[in-house]
Amino acid sequence: MGKAKKGNVVKIHYTGKLDDGTVFDSSEGDKPLEFTVGAEEVIAGFDKAAEGMEVGEKKTVTIQPEDAYGPHHDELIETINRDRIPEDIHLEVGGQIQATQPDGESIVLTVVDMTDGQVTLDANHPLAGKALTFDVELVEIA
Repeated sequence: MGKAKKGNVVKIHYTGKLDDGTVFDSSEGDKPLEFTVGAEEVIAGFDKAAEGMEVGEKKTVTIQPEDAYGPHHDELIETINRDRIPEDIHLEVGGQIQATQPDGESIVLTVVDMTDGQVTLDANHPLAGKALTFDVELVEIA
């Protein structure tokens, strides 16, 4: 079949880890991730890693933030009054809530701090600013 190239649909098994070894995502025990190489369906670094791989090949790649979920932006962290969030929404530090922006687009916010009257929310992707290491195995080129 040769090597995976742009436009190929590939299936990859992966395990993603942070610098401290914490696994944040894995396809182990599940179906492999399927995507079209070069179609920007996955983070850029993952796309680049798949290109040129052969079926059965395994490798480990470290993807820097600019090729993953981008840098962490401090301006995307905001503290608001608790009463701006509906009472039926359960809040806990580390938890996530979904909000609708003025343009109608929905975003996920992570609760990073709470007091009785205020909540600090972070609109950054939870993996923003982090280097990600993936163990990958190309299992199929469709």
